[in-house]
Amino acid sequence: MVAAMQRRVLLAAIAWLCLVCTGWAQPLSFPSLTGRVIDEAGLFTAPDRAALSDTLAVLEAKTTDQLVVVTLKSLQGLEIEDYGYQLGRHWKIGQKDKNNGVLLIVAPGERRVRIEVGYGLEGTLTDALTKVIIENSILPRFKAGDLAGGVKAGVNDIVRVLTGDAADLQSRDSASGTLRSGDAAPVGPAIILALGVIGLLMFCAVTRGGVVCRRILQFMLLMLLSGSGRSSRGKSWSGGGGSFGGGGSSGRW
Repeated sequence: MVAAMQRRVLLAAIAWLCLVCTGWAQPLSFPSLTGRVIDEAGLFTAPDRAALSDTLAVLEAKTTDQLVVVTLKSLQGLEIEDYGYQLGRHWKIGQKDKNNGVLLIVAPGERRVRIEVGYGLEGTLTDALTKVIIENSILPRFKAGDLAGGVKAGVNDIVRVLTGDAADLQSRDSASGTLRSGDAAPVGPAIILALGVIGLLMFCAVTRGGVVCRRILQFMLLMLLSGSGRSSRGKSWSGGGGSFGGGGSSGRW
């Protein structure tokens, strides 16, 4: 009776882990970083793209901060918070020694927008400030159907913060005490997988499932390795090696 129960539990654990590993192994498709404005969703005219690119280039020349605007056809089933920090890390926006990158991400299909902030700028472009920018400058224009105008307004506010010319935004930030907590850091599939591995190891320790448990762990390792190649080709402009940890804010319209 006990042995039969243990087998059922083990089979259930195997099925769950296979499902998680299979989902984790699916390659996440990132756009190629071909410039400072990546417009997959086709929101901008050619003059708009050129003007935005010029603004971002001037910002980088002045501060070394890298700000990239990206519009997406799809978030591929992820929350924008999870997709955003993974995209930032994949592109390596910002300087390696400063982690001073920022992404302004718009996903029109899911009606989501996010300002993703690199580690090094979280003290300057705070979660509260990014929330103020989204709520006051971006979303009102998005709701009115002016997506390009919302992006331009958001970019202008981000540039003002990064160049130290945003006293009015800072005052709105200080007046919005409820915004101080910011957005929670994303909990990705790696956390779920880690919990599953811990649970499996505990099960193996209790039931002494030796060979079977080793086979499962080997299978999981192979699945993870097979899903690790998430690359894009054809880059003509690159980030400087910066990293992201989930700082920033999101909005929906």
